[in-house]
Amino acid sequence: MSILTTGRKGDRVLLMGNDAIARGALEAGVNVVAGYPGTPSSEIIENLAGIAEERGLYVEWSVNEKVAMEVAAAASFAGLKSMCVMKQVGVNVASDFLLHLSEYGTRGGMVLVSCEDPGALSSTNEGESRPYAKMMEFPLLEPGDFQEAKEMTRWAFELSETIHNIVMVRSVTRLSHASGNVSLGALPDAKPTARFDYEGTFFDQMKGPVITVPGITDFLHQRQQGKLKEATALFETSPFNTYHGPDRPECLIITSSACNLYCREAITILGLGARVGLLKLGTTWPLPPRLLEKHLSRTERILVVEEVQPFLEDNIKALAVELGEKIRLKRFYGRKDGTLPSTNELNPDRVITALAGILGLETQGAAESYLEKASAIALQGAPPRDLTFCPGCPHRASFWAINAALKLDNRRGFICGDIGCYTLGILPTGFNTLKTGHAMGSGLGIASGFGKLGLFNMNQPVMAICGDSTFFHATIPALINAVHNQSDVVLVVVDNSGTAMTGFQPHPGLNRGTQGQPAPRVDIPQLCAAIGARVEICDPFDVEGTRETLLATIADREGVRVVVMRQSCALSPEKKAGKRHTIEIDEALCKGDNCGCARLCTRVFRCPGLNWDDQAQVTRIDEVICTGCGVCASICPAGAIQATPV
Repeated sequence: MSILTTGRKGDRVLLMGNDAIARGALEAGVNVVAGYPGTPSSEIIENLAGIAEERGLYVEWSVNEKVAMEVAAAASFAGLKSMCVMKQVGVNVASDFLLHLSEYGTRGGMVLVSCEDPGALSSTNEGESRPYAKMMEFPLLEPGDFQEAKEMTRWAFELSETIHNIVMVRSVTRLSHASGNVSLGALPDAKPTARFDYEGTFFDQMKGPVITVPGITDFLHQRQQGKLKEATALFETSPFNTYHGPDRPECLIITSSACNLYCREAITILGLGARVGLLKLGTTWPLPPRLLEKHLSRTERILVVEEVQPFLEDNIKALAVELGEKIRLKRFYGRKDGTLPSTNELNPDRVITALAGILGLETQGAAESYLEKASAIALQGAPPRDLTFCPGCPHRASFWAINAALKLDNRRGFICGDIGCYTLGILPTGFNTLKTGHAMGSGLGIASGFGKLGLFNMNQPVMAICGDSTFFHATIPALINAVHNQSDVVLVVVDNSGTAMTGFQPHPGLNRGTQGQPAPRVDIPQLCAAIGARVEICDPFDVEGTRETLLATIADREGVRVVVMRQSCALSPEKKAGKRHTIEIDEALCKGDNCGCARLCTRVFRCPGLNWDDQAQVTRIDEVICTGCGVCASICPAGAIQATPV
């Protein structure tokens, strides 16, 4: 049973932001949901998948974000309500189709949910997708609390069906992954029938073929801009734009999203409710000009609080120029003038500092003695530890073998990577093996470019690495490109049987679908061979065999070679059933610093399941977290670590 379906109209329940978004979609009558996993967005589809059969939904983890949007668009074109879900970098992947979709428009209500990560708490960047709304000309909504996350998602479907275009709802980590009280609405019972009409003309959005062609581009663009004007008129009176404060504030804060909560707290702490106005915008593109004219004309100082880029700030300033003498000259504060930091997420303290500076207030922050004591206590707690692979992670074994093979080859070879758990290969936990790391699929794309530089006397072996989910998401086109252009490159696919980094969501390489139902499995080695690559398969826990396979593959400079390293993630459900080996230390053989290895196991290999006992001067096994993979026994030159099969 799920609160998403058991909660009745009028119930007040505690929901995580992502749950509130999912409930809002259900209350709107969503039929089809598709996306690609990525923190902080994953729970939306995971929770909807859990109640898909009960509610008669189709829910899909798609191969990537572009395909997810295309799947959702098909539902809209057939008159259904659909939603696609992704994190901020996923909108980049979907942007090619998004540009065409926003130009043509939709039929059934269609909502794009982008969950973003200011501060890069779980990401490699804190980029955002709001500029796409302005660039591609479709409406953007930003909920300011948990109740709004539900209500605004529901309303986004209504707005989409009113203007017949896609609508973006943007969340952030502190909203998606925090929780708050939400009053529920009713769940509809309607079971619509899908039908795709295409007998009309190219100009008939609801009954014609869904095609964008050069001859009608001007018409489509004018129609699209008309939809934006319609949205602007609706935004002027939207209940999601709220104001609290005096009629003529000394300073007006304009904010959106989770920053609304920070601003409310800052005003309360400073006791500025009678001096500072708070205009929270839920409709952040296009801006409602009459509403902003009303509030901008009543003050001389405006602080724009948003995450991360000055999107609102720039657009409000541009509108202020257009309004001209209607609002008179204003002084703007925000990200651009340094009143707020230009990077990272915000919090109440940063808003308090900004307000105090603007209004000339003295604020008492935490005492220096308190900060010093807090730092000292923190150091006395858990010992500091580098980012590392989990105990028993097959990626640690894979990088050990890759690193050893490249060193034995001795031609300064290197490996290019991208995004996944294996990105840690750039750090000591992966023996500093990765030398490039960018977007999903970019590892092989970049490596295939390096692999053509033999023309310029480059003799270094070139490798790329990707995970199994990333392989399906974005590596296949790069592999086809490398094969067709005969690049001298080795691709290593570290296949750990799931999208492990974000919670083991299924992908086409597994025999189960989104709801756990049986599904056809696409075999990675067979697919690579069909494309034209030579393929080898090995188990990274067989360290010696994997190293020899890599050495032979690197030495063969003929075209594209693929090495698939298959071993399930240590945290996967099948691995939790038990250990492969019992690991023990023969203390008579473990010499520590006096061994020729100089504590190779704990100093270099650094699995968290291995600890150095400084008092006894031997390595110890942490029985609580050791998974019994046996790799440490393979790399111990003294044979002090012993693995006995279970």
